[in-house]
Amino acid sequence: MSRQTVSGVSEVRNVLKTTFSICPECNMVIPAEIVERSGKIFLEKECPIHGEVVEVYYGDAEIYKRFSKYSHDGKGTGSTNINIVGYSCPANCGLCPGHLSHTALANLVVTNRCDLYCWYCFFFAERAGYVYEPSIEQIREMVRVLRREYPVAGNSIQLTGGEPTLRDDLPEIIKVIKEEGVDHVQLNTNGIRLSYDFEFFKKVKEAGVSNLYLSFDGVTSRTNPKNHWEAPKVIENARKLEVGIVLVPTIIRGVNDHELGDIIRFGFKNIDVIRSVNFQPVSLTGRLTSKEREKYRITIPDCIIKIEEQTNGEISRDAWFPVPACTPLTHIIEALVKSPKYELSTHFACGAGTYVFKDGDKLVPITQFIDIDGLIKYLQDRAEEIESGKSKLITAAKILWDFGKYINVDKQPQGVNVKRMIYEMIIKHDYKSVGDWHRKSLFIGMMHFQDKYNYDVERVMRCGIHYLMPDGRIIPFCAFNVIPEWYRDRVQRLYGIPIEEWEKKTGKSVKQYYRRVLEDKS
Repeated sequence: MSRQTVSGVSEVRNVLKTTFSICPECNMVIPAEIVERSGKIFLEKECPIHGEVVEVYYGDAEIYKRFSKYSHDGKGTGSTNINIVGYSCPANCGLCPGHLSHTALANLVVTNRCDLYCWYCFFFAERAGYVYEPSIEQIREMVRVLRREYPVAGNSIQLTGGEPTLRDDLPEIIKVIKEEGVDHVQLNTNGIRLSYDFEFFKKVKEAGVSNLYLSFDGVTSRTNPKNHWEAPKVIENARKLEVGIVLVPTIIRGVNDHELGDIIRFGFKNIDVIRSVNFQPVSLTGRLTSKEREKYRITIPDCIIKIEEQTNGEISRDAWFPVPACTPLTHIIEALVKSPKYELSTHFACGAGTYVFKDGDKLVPITQFIDIDGLIKYLQDRAEEIESGKSKLITAAKILWDFGKYINVDKQPQGVNVKRMIYEMIIKHDYKSVGDWHRKSLFIGMMHFQDKYNYDVERVMRCGIHYLMPDGRIIPFCAFNVIPEWYRDRVQRLYGIPIEEWEKKTGKSVKQYYRRVLEDKS
């Protein structure tokens, strides 16, 4: 611990841990420190060529420290595609033997074309100069690589882009993925085509899509010019087809961070269709000054605190847990069935979440009626008992008898039997039991993807969201998108075709952007 002076004010500087990062200018892998000061967490690093960068890493030190207690090393994957001894993360991803998490969700880019032109977007065809659209055969092989992962085979895919619905063969793509044994197929979309082309949406549903990952940046046209007018129709069509929706707001300081509470309330108004709201604090791509970054930067704790304020304290900061907090539930199921199971061992700083129930006019987070910390510790202790040789049957019976003491039935929302739902998940541990839980509650989540300024290599090594690539590699999200010149752009350019060639071949233009026609009511 040391003391330094910033802008004439003396403050305590406490180094919490050391890690590695990258230089935003040259991508050199350099040492970095995670530092606490002024009630916040910063990442500090210095490139020998381009100098020092100090970036806000987590907007609240107390939340960071609480979340850090749930850190967990995952089981990784035995089917590494890059067999390198002395790997240097993130310079040779693919996955490598040093990766600590199996693929929890595989992103599969089906096109880099889009019908919108969002200023904060990662990438699209016109900027790239080529069109990347893998063939059905290439997609099938990428899925097969995912399915060969062990000890836990990949079983969840998100189709992404660009805008996936621009591919007319999207239903066929979904069918191929289902044929290869993937249970969960999520469609990442702006929803525009699904709002006006019901028959296409129906074909997507019949092909086997599990749910929509719908971009939704706010409840007003000012905060969500992207699809404000189309979103209600997407929801209406999804309701008719019984397709669940996850709302995905990209949160930018000073742009839409005042509507977080309203977005959650919108989700509850449509809870028969909307299963979750997954906030994504913006990843600041491109070259930005520290002043520009400060203007737009918002972190997970910043969002959590704003939600507390915008829900009048109903969803408090204490209601949130980091992603790896749920690993004890995996461990107890693994101990009971004696086989590896799906595990969320993502870095504790990557994401957070909570379940919220509606009780009349009130929003009731799960922590109001369940002692989550106590239950988590209890399940982990029982898992360790089984691993040490104690009877599975006796321990399982003990769990079913005991876990109710962590639930305050007097405070649970009316019409909700939480004890029964948890029992179903522990005993059946299948998609239906998890789905039953989701139909009674709204999951509020956050995932903050990195950029070159706040890049923490330790987070990359624990990443559970990976991209499938046609060259056979599987790349962690924050390597694929944050260093596109190494991964995304290099491989997609190799497997893509120049725009002019694609336009001549298809008779289409990559500049066919969506233009809405609004009725003039003046």
